[in-house]
Amino acid sequence: MNQSQGQQTGEGRHEDDAALADFLASLMDYTPTIPDELVEHYLGKSGFQCPDVRLIRLVAVATQKFIADVATDALQHCKARQSAVVKDKRDKQQKDKRLTLTMDDLSKSLQEYGVNVKHQEYFADSPSAGLDPASREE
Repeated sequence: MNQSQGQQTGEGRHEDDAALADFLASLMDYTPTIPDELVEHYLGKSGFQCPDVRLIRLVAVATQKFIADVATDALQHCKARQSAVVKDKRDKQQKDKRLTLTMDDLSKSLQEYGVNVKHQEYFADSPSAGLDPASREE
């Protein structure tokens, strides 16, 4: 590497450091949706203690972004599922345009992020839920 490339890399690193310092300073003025106390609680449960509020808020912002992404993806799954139902029942006019988010929508969305959710079957999940396993016809 010649000297001019080394200077450019050093200048780029300095700009990155300055941008990071500005971002961390801006976290002091930002109030995330997820309270600092809640983030501190769960970080503490995992064995992580940090007195720096900026880092706590950085985790809160990252968590907020994750939750927003999962919710957006679950909404897309919900819309796709309900549009498929509407196509199957074209003869019935659908007056109610409300979306119903189900656990299946949320599970599919979380699975895209590597989180596997298993939930108990409830009576509303399937016609055979709650029956004796020997008598199920699934």
